[in-house]
Amino acid sequence: MALLPENAAFQRKLAELPLASYHAGDTVLSDGSTTGRLFILKTGAVAIIKDSVEIGKIVEPGAVFGELSVLLNSPHTADVVAVEASQFYVADGASEFMRDPLTLLYVATLLARRLNRANQALIGLKQQVQAGEPRPVIGETVDQIARFLSASGVTIH
Repeated sequence: MALLPENAAFQRKLAELPLASYHAGDTVLSDGSTTGRLFILKTGAVAIIKDSVEIGKIVEPGAVFGELSVLLNSPHTADVVAVEASQFYVADGASEFMRDPLTLLYVATLLARRLNRANQALIGLKQQVQAGEPRPVIGETVDQIARFLSASGVTIH
């Protein structure tokens, strides 16, 4: 059984947060910036871009952005750009919301899922390299790992 916060309780916590709206093309987070805020996708879709390369597109409500920056007190590691009108719940990293056990469990579970998927794909990549798979096959696996490491979430509606 996965450790996820009880959905209704987490929904109530989210409803207390302010909402931020972005239009298609708007930058939500910039690589290298430090906002100190956590963004949780309510509606819409965003692209994750690193060094001018799109590494993922996220559409799942509940996807979290800015968590590494908040947790590690470091700059954001990629651009997050709205690809359609999008709304986010926004929490200040020093807020009570970020000290709440439900929030921390939610973020930890999402991070653990990402790491688990990336680890499995990395094992597959090593097997492909050892088997001498063609470059396009290996390239697709590398792209898959990048997508797994992009922000993702669980449906919170």
